[in-house]
Amino acid sequence: MQSKAASVEQYLAELPPERRSAIEAVRKVILRSIDKDVEEGMQYGMIGYYIPHRVYPPGYHCDPKQPLPFVCLASQKNHMAVYMSCIYGSEAEERWFREAWAKTGKKLDMGKSCIRFRKPDDLALDVLGEAIRRTPTKKFIEFYEKVLKDQRRKTAKARPAGTKSKPTGRTAPQRASVQSARSSSTKRGRQTSKG
Repeated sequence: MQSKAASVEQYLAELPPERRSAIEAVRKVILRSIDKDVEEGMQYGMIGYYIPHRVYPPGYHCDPKQPLPFVCLASQKNHMAVYMSCIYGSEAEERWFREAWAKTGKKLDMGKSCIRFRKPDDLALDVLGEAIRRTPTKKFIEFYEKVLKDQRRKTAKARPAGTKSKPTGRTAPQRASVQSARSSSTKRGRQTSKG
């Protein structure tokens, strides 16, 4: 559930009391754990903790107008969630995180980067805080840029030699439709010349 709240305070005020207290408990841990370069604000309809453009001018590759997401905290329809970009994609950090969490005896309900919970007691808050502290801004940016570079390299290798992708301004369904129309007209042209 994306919120239309313009500020963290407004986001919290819109939550039911039990959700608000749960989100505030997790928020305290995050705020104590982030380094000085990470800022808190609203991002993608959630409470975001991000690396601002003054620290990382390129911004988020999916939307360069947005600062680089680091951690997000949200109240969803059926649960609450912490989105941990700081461990997403790093096998070593994820392995450490899962092992540290397992030692607490608490059940981990985790997707790729999202940790779902219904109440703060579901979370290993000390592990959450430590995972954030283990990834200072500089380390996160270096890892993020390495992942982007590796993705670009894989994309370039997947293209046949000597070809470049040209932006057409069309979406994938539009490109498929144009290709289908070209294919149909070519077939009609062949039928006409034979007949």
